[in-house]
Amino acid sequence: VTVVQHNFNGKETLLTGNPVLNEKGEVEKIVTNIRDLSELNELNEQLKKAQQLNEQYKQELQKLKASTIIDPETIIKSKCMRDIYEMIERIAQFDTTILVLGETGVGKDVLVRQLFRNSPRSKTGQLIKVNCGAIPKDLLESELFGYEAGAFSGAARSGKEGMFELADKGFLFLDEIGELPLDLQVKLLRAIQEKEIRRVGGTKVIKVDIQLIAATNKDLKTMVSRGEFREDLYYRLNVVPITIPPLRERQDDIPDLVQSFLEKY
Repeated sequence: VTVVQHNFNGKETLLTGNPVLNEKGEVEKIVTNIRDLSELNELNEQLKKAQQLNEQYKQELQKLKASTIIDPETIIKSKCMRDIYEMIERIAQFDTTILVLGETGVGKDVLVRQLFRNSPRSKTGQLIKVNCGAIPKDLLESELFGYEAGAFSGAARSGKEGMFELADKGFLFLDEIGELPLDLQVKLLRAIQEKEIRRVGGTKVIKVDIQLIAATNKDLKTMVSRGEFREDLYYRLNVVPITIPPLRERQDDIPDLVQSFLEKY
């Protein structure tokens, strides 16, 4: 017979009683073995904690593996760039509007692609980029919001989806947002606030689920003070601002960039 009980010290013990029988098969005596389970229980508790910690490390490692998908051509040796990319890994998990600032050529496109790779939206949608400075202003509205059949001369008979619709469940990246005309800024603001659009020449409201990323090399705050950019849109875009410093302010990256170009070319 085996039982578990607490002794007078309050410790958990395991008692095993084995009968010793005589020639007639009667119980003559009982040999009892008592084992203190305290040490065993403590070891078991330590094992449970180690397993829990191991599982926690495993989950964190999986997150790190998922969040460190970096373009091999991206050089982030300097502390300021490492800080920016570490922040990206955290904010990529949230649906928030992001404004990327920096001079021409600092790598705003590269950073946005990194954001998209680490976002859950990379599994549900696309990264759609619109360069607001490269598209003629007359065509920009139809490019962003699409158009219905016969909306204007030369329009496709079946109409056309705009970039907002193509970016549904994904990212819409508006590069050179400072070039956006004031009349379109009003429509963009409404699309961000209401999460819905209307095609050019259409009356139907289309719901869209996008995460908006805007980028510019201009000082939007100065443009607001000069009346060149809407203040309400500026604050809608400037939820999480990320400023990428130029290479002259992160010279630690230069040797690695040189090495990278040598290997590539």
